[in-house]
This record gives sequence, C-alpha cells and structure tokens, in this order.
Amino acid sequence: MQSVYDAAGGDAGLLRLAAAWHARVMADEVVAHAFSHGFRADHTERLAAYWAESLGGPPAYSDAFGDEAEVLRLHSGNGQHEEMDRRAVACFDQALADVGFTADPLRTVLHDYFAWSTTRMAGYPRSAADVPDEVPFPRWSWDGRME
Repeated sequence: MQSVYDAAGGDAGLLRLAAAWHARVMADEVVAHAFSHGFRADHTERLAAYWAESLGGPPAYSDAFGDEAEVLRLHSGNGQHEEMDRRAVACFDQALADVGFTADPLRTVLHDYFAWSTTRMAGYPRSAADVPDEVPFPRWSWDGRME
C-alpha cells in the first residue's frame, strides 16, 4: 500500500503544502503571532521534512535537525492558545485546497494528522523543561496515529 507521504507527492508535494500553509498563517493575524519573534529562513523546508518523516517518508528531519523532544520544546512554554491552534488548522485546510489535496482519503488523513500534531505541539504550555527527554517521533498512516 502507498504511504501517505507518497500519496502527497513525496518531498516535493509536502514542500508545496508547507509553503502554502506558511503563507496562510503569515496572513492570519492570530496565527502569525507565533512567528512574531522571527523564524528560520529554512522553516518551510524543515517543516516539510518533519511532515514527510511523520507520514512515511525518509528520516530526513531527525537525521539533520533533531528529535521529537527538541521539536516539542520549540513549541512549548507559550501558554494556552486554543484559538490560534484552531486557526492554524483552518489555515492548513485552506492550504490543502491551495495545493490541490482535496480528494479523500488524502485530504482527511492530512487534516487529521495536522489537527493531532497541533494538539501535541501545544501539550506543554507551561515550560519547555516539562518535555521529557525521550519522546518517540510521531508516525501517521492511513489508519491514523501509529504507536
């Protein structure tokens, strides 16, 4: 069976999706706040590599950039931000349409992955120090989260 990564067009398809999502969030007054402190020039490429690895692609993110604990620490210590999270997911859904990922089951699987991942990233609102040292890299398939 084809992986979600392959169905999304591999690295190139997920890079297009990451670029579309990033453009959408930068245009959203609430979600853009998360980037108000600045962001890396290669943010879109790193995000696409992270999604690729999570969705069945090669381990390019963890090989080059770090582990899941580090990713969670980057997103931690920012308090509760439910509205921003909801809007980030809405931006993702719009980005799916922007790049033509409108047919199911791909659209639904990618939406579900991103919504779950957004909740995961918000899981340590008090402090990055709350993130455990060992956190497994998330894996997602057509059936959802893989343990």
